[in-house]
Amino acid sequence: MAGSTRRDPLGLRRAMSDRLLQALIAAMALLACLGFAAARGVEALGERWRQGAEAAVTIQVPDPTRTRIALALGVLATLPEVADANPVDPDRLAELLRPWLGEQPNLALPGVIEVRLRNLDADVALIGDRVAEAVPGAVTEAHGLWVGRLAALATAVQGVAYAALVLVGLIAVAVVAVATRAALIARQDSVAVLHQLGATDREIAGRFSGRAMILALGGGVAGVLVAVPAFFLLARLAQPFGGEVMAEALSGLPWASLPWRDIAMVPVAAGAIGWLTAQAVVRVWLARLP
Repeated sequence: MAGSTRRDPLGLRRAMSDRLLQALIAAMALLACLGFAAARGVEALGERWRQGAEAAVTIQVPDPTRTRIALALGVLATLPEVADANPVDPDRLAELLRPWLGEQPNLALPGVIEVRLRNLDADVALIGDRVAEAVPGAVTEAHGLWVGRLAALATAVQGVAYAALVLVGLIAVAVVAVATRAALIARQDSVAVLHQLGATDREIAGRFSGRAMILALGGGVAGVLVAVPAFFLLARLAQPFGGEVMAEALSGLPWASLPWRDIAMVPVAAGAIGWLTAQAVVRVWLARLP
């Protein structure tokens, strides 16, 4: 009993309960991990969309006879900027347009050629001019507008994710501050006596901040342990939208696809928040003592 008192003269193990504070910090850590996952996932998916859209060009050929389509494909085959060019099947095109145009069998649709570029720096206007020279009326469309919209959407979602991370951090600070304040009130007589006996603000604040750091660190670790399988499950659910790269990563070694650096920083950040917040709260409270 005497040894326990020497190790914890202020009785902080009882004053600063480990269950509630750790549970709240664990919840904040879980949200932080999910926020990092969302930000990184949207960033990767947005980049994949951007690269795919920027490298795609559509050529519309009015009066799509076999000769005109063949002429357009022949011109595209001679251009070094073009990696691949394939005509869209008319039945597939009609199926894609059916939700907007309905059943209109007599509607004349242009022929569509999907073109993949070798690099994003290719001159789309030059490609369109070459095709139009051989096939009058052919129109070449790049996907720059959609690329911009996708980039803006990805940026907005990332901003929301990072704003949520900041909010989670502020809530964690508030939780630790309230817990530290409650412990101070519960042990204010003991703190006042130690202060009058010569204990420095640094020593007293160190007791509280050490306890808060241990609890916050433990809560952060618990939150990460819950977040890792949850994030893995989300990655599995997102696999159909992530393309071949994500599929290969998940089929081989799924744990390697997790953002380990961000996840590992969550408990460290939780411990730092606990220590710094407790230090600030205790020092402000001690400064008001007579």
